[in-house]
Amino acid sequence: MASGHERCDWGAKIARWVWSFALIYRSLVRALITSAALAAGVLLAGCNGDEISLANNAKANQPVPAKLVADLTAKDMDLQSPMLVRLFKQEAEFEVWKQDRSGRFALLKTYPICRWSGDLGPKVREGDRQAPEGFYSISPAQMNPQSAYYLSFNTGYPNAYDKALGHTGSQLMVHGDCSSRGCYAMTDEQIAEIYSLGRESFFGGQRAFQLQAYPFRMTPLNMAKHRNNPNMPFWKMIKEGYDHFEVTRQEPKVDFCEKKYVFDATKPADAKRDPVFDASAKCPAYVIPDEVADAVREKQQEDQAETAKLISRGTPVARANTGIDGGMNRVFAAKLPDGSTGLSEGGEGQGLSLLALSRAPGTIPSTVNPPRGPVTSPQEPLVASMAPAPAPAPAPATRVASAAPNAQSDGFFSNLARKVGFGGAADTTASAQPIPAKPKVIEAKRNEPAPKAAAAAPKALDTKQASARPPLKPSLPDAPPAAPAAAATASPSLVAGSQPIVQANSFESRFSAVK
Repeated sequence: MASGHERCDWGAKIARWVWSFALIYRSLVRALITSAALAAGVLLAGCNGDEISLANNAKANQPVPAKLVADLTAKDMDLQSPMLVRLFKQEAEFEVWKQDRSGRFALLKTYPICRWSGDLGPKVREGDRQAPEGFYSISPAQMNPQSAYYLSFNTGYPNAYDKALGHTGSQLMVHGDCSSRGCYAMTDEQIAEIYSLGRESFFGGQRAFQLQAYPFRMTPLNMAKHRNNPNMPFWKMIKEGYDHFEVTRQEPKVDFCEKKYVFDATKPADAKRDPVFDASAKCPAYVIPDEVADAVREKQQEDQAETAKLISRGTPVARANTGIDGGMNRVFAAKLPDGSTGLSEGGEGQGLSLLALSRAPGTIPSTVNPPRGPVTSPQEPLVASMAPAPAPAPAPATRVASAAPNAQSDGFFSNLARKVGFGGAADTTASAQPIPAKPKVIEAKRNEPAPKAAAAAPKALDTKQASARPPLKPSLPDAPPAAPAAAATASPSLVAGSQPIVQANSFESRFSAVK
């Protein structure tokens, strides 16, 4: 039988064990609680980090102009509804589309591009000065309020397709300052407006907006004119996505496999899970919804027939202007001494002399470098493809921008413009452009409830950087109207897989804590 002294020792040992366990347990609990708090803090920082990075200075906080808000209302769009943008090099135009309350995307505004560099065709390698072509996704993390070019966002080049082909390049932006080295450059006023629209779409719940970059509008006439271009196989591939958007007015779902683009792919009826795509691997089993596939096929057949007809009628092949670095919209070219549109087409309507008398959509900096001639050596001309170019066709050139005025088209206004000091360039057109047929817009059932109306336009907020606030550009002045895109038949329905409008808190309430 144990003595009283031994029992006390055992009791003391048990007490120490219990106390040690309690200390260990308490430390473990405290560590778990601390870890959970830190994790929650990281999550909150991640949730709010994009919003803070989107609008952390006065430039990025500028509200959407009242006139544009009125246009949104008139077109049955919400300020914070999803957005999509399209770029066209040859036309030098930047389109902003917003989802309306029917669930379809509709054109909100077309901005003339102040400057783009390179040639028609995709970017291939670092330093080729090419502006990218293809489909890219713009997330909040790609928005740059601290840009040296006023405001900007990264295009996301290279995407998985570009990487699969070994294409290189970085920091390809859409930005202000009207200066480009492989980018799409707008005026500061324009990029401020575009940036504010993107910001509001993110605050409305859109995780990323799609950027579609094309060499030109993918019409039968343009396909006929550029039929001998070595980039035509690539252009036909991205035209597939162009056609998907034209017939559905929905953002096409983009995947990559076997080093090619795939649009609106879904799993087969007997599959248990969605297909997994790899840009460099064999394509998985997938299908395209019948209503989309049928509508796209019908449009493509009509386009191909029209293209063949134009070729048979002798539509001239576009000249390969490899010595010109990029282009500029005629609205801006008209404001510069001896300004040229470069590889951008002049378009129809007013000549440069008359446009010089109108107001430009934004401030053109004195450092602007218009497209005037070669920027590389004759041994390495500006070409977008590594493949050798075919022998040029004997057909005459189409629509060549010239710094010299056309004597045959001189009129009263042209002479007056030159006398007061405005230089102008005349454009010649080889053939009249037919009006493209409007694509049929498919209808599909929509299962989502109707979205609520968006909140009122947000107010600009003062930030901690207010004392060092950079000078803000005024709202865009009224500019000559841009050529409207082909209108789509309105319909209150959505195709499967479309993104509904997500209602969110206002811009001001989200940043009340940052004040």
